[in-house]
Amino acid sequence: MWAVKYASVVLITLVTIAGIALPLSPSPQSWLEFPVIPGLEEKARNIFFHVPTAWTTVLAFLVSMYFGYRYLKTRDLEYDLKSVSSAGLGFLFCILATVSGAVWAKFNWGSFWNWDPRQTSILILLLIYGAYFALRSALEVAEKRAALSAVYAIVAGLTVPFFIFVMPRMMSGLHPGAQGDSSGSGPLFESGMMAANMRVLFYTSLLGFNLLYVWLLNLRLRIARIDAGLLDYTKGE
Repeated sequence: MWAVKYASVVLITLVTIAGIALPLSPSPQSWLEFPVIPGLEEKARNIFFHVPTAWTTVLAFLVSMYFGYRYLKTRDLEYDLKSVSSAGLGFLFCILATVSGAVWAKFNWGSFWNWDPRQTSILILLLIYGAYFALRSALEVAEKRAALSAVYAIVAGLTVPFFIFVMPRMMSGLHPGAQGDSSGSGPLFESGMMAANMRVLFYTSLLGFNLLYVWLLNLRLRIARIDAGLLDYTKGE
């Protein structure tokens, strides 16, 4: 797991430095220059951080749903710990995606919050998973808590693709990719709109955040095992 930890740190550090330091140019002459994207200019740098956190949110919530299903099938509390640990990380990355998106909205649309369909959908996800943790905290019997949490995680997980990918495209809004957006998928992902060096850095960021999620999931799972009495931290087992 140490390799995952260091790889995530190195990749995210590289993306942070390159994403901020590399200059924008109307006519890039090398791979060390990003092209200017009309309408976004310097704000386009946020794609290296905002979109990967949003994608990692989806990954974490879907993993939580999967382990919820595994718990219902096996009744093994280990799967419950994995499900809640992944849901917690999904909630964290969802907050990061919301905050980074709000910052982007401030400079693009004039205010941090505009009730754009994509902003509204991610807020709904925060409320759904906030209720998930409220449910867990209200139940004291481990088996009952695990069973109800697993059912909730499955139902909540099924809503994630709808709120992230479907709902924002069904309604008109300010965010790229909304109904009425001629590009369909947003100008940054439209063929030819994102330069090759930006794509490389973006996918590097996506990999880095996914590895960060794997590392943090391992840490959270170890802590959950200790709290549940399933791991003796004094022996490092």
